[in-house]
Amino acid sequence: MTPNGQDKSSDVIVVGAGLIGLACAWELAAGGASVTVLEREEPGCGASRVAAGMLAPVGELDFGEPELLALNLRSRALYPGFVAAVEAATGLDTGYRQTGALHVALDRDEAGELRRVMELQKSHGLDSSWLGPLGARDLEPGVSPSLAGAVLVEDDAVVDPRALVAALRVGLEAAGVRIVRAEATGILTGPAGIEGVETEDGARRAGKVVAAPGAEAGVAAWLPETVRPPVRPVKGQVVELRGVADDPVCERILGSERVYLAPRPDGRLIIGATVEEMGFDRRVTGGGVHELLREAYRLLPDVAEMEFVEATAGLRPGTPDNVPVIGETAIDGLFLATGHYRNGILLAPLTARAIRGLVIGDQTGEQVEAARPDRFEQEVLG
Repeated sequence: MTPNGQDKSSDVIVVGAGLIGLACAWELAAGGASVTVLEREEPGCGASRVAAGMLAPVGELDFGEPELLALNLRSRALYPGFVAAVEAATGLDTGYRQTGALHVALDRDEAGELRRVMELQKSHGLDSSWLGPLGARDLEPGVSPSLAGAVLVEDDAVVDPRALVAALRVGLEAAGVRIVRAEATGILTGPAGIEGVETEDGARRAGKVVAAPGAEAGVAAWLPETVRPPVRPVKGQVVELRGVADDPVCERILGSERVYLAPRPDGRLIIGATVEEMGFDRRVTGGGVHELLREAYRLLPDVAEMEFVEATAGLRPGTPDNVPVIGETAIDGLFLATGHYRNGILLAPLTARAIRGLVIGDQTGEQVEAARPDRFEQEVLG
């Protein structure tokens, strides 16, 4: 990570080096733009470091979110090509696997709710199937023998966000993208709009700026108040366990009403995640860890024999409608890429392609009308 650079000008500045910011830089560089990424801490140290990496638009579907579902499905379709390009350019494994997912009901009440969710999936034309206890345990022998049923989603997948961030860093460096440790303190504007970013090290010039500050977007002092999105931090705690790579406790993503388990190729297992409206509190708590381990044990008793690695907490960037904020602001040349809530890892390729199209006018860009930054302003006016 570059501490400073003599040449402080580029076509585009991306502020924020989480997965969203790095993916945007990757696509912008692929489109021919010179890019500088500014990050005040270590790249990927925020929500990207804590995320389980589930790519599960079907299994994670919730009621009343058709716009989000459409975005998630489009981004899921982009994932194989996205990770293939990163892995080919770097020779690094991102942990991407199409494992499928098994969503388990552990009692009769949960089974009723799970059937409702499956009906919702079917109503959107999505592919999922109901399994009885025997069928579920044929696929995943380690799940609780007292389960009441399960829904199998074969298209869901998983990626290792830390590995993907590491690969992107290597690929961006090879592509000439500078990742600079510097904190943004303001923006530079002129008669035509954006002209760059002010940092503690001085001005950095660029004709376009992409703001990807994650959960801090709503309070980022360097962004003018008029364009700050209504993003709030939503705390999530996760637990990481380690098993044997050759004898994993599960092959697929496993989920219940209260917990999910995401396997890694090296035998690790990510257990997540709490959802807490606690402001910018990043503490790992005994209650949070207890809840995750208790529910993981109910779902997959073999976790009791796994090695405890760590427990971490991060902040998801939530919005009022759970849809991200992607697009140009009222300041010409200033773009937002934030507010991804629980879907930041899944939505990285789509967000990056959308930003590429908006910033450099590339025909490969994706349309993300539902994520327009001005939609909240329109709601207020309406």
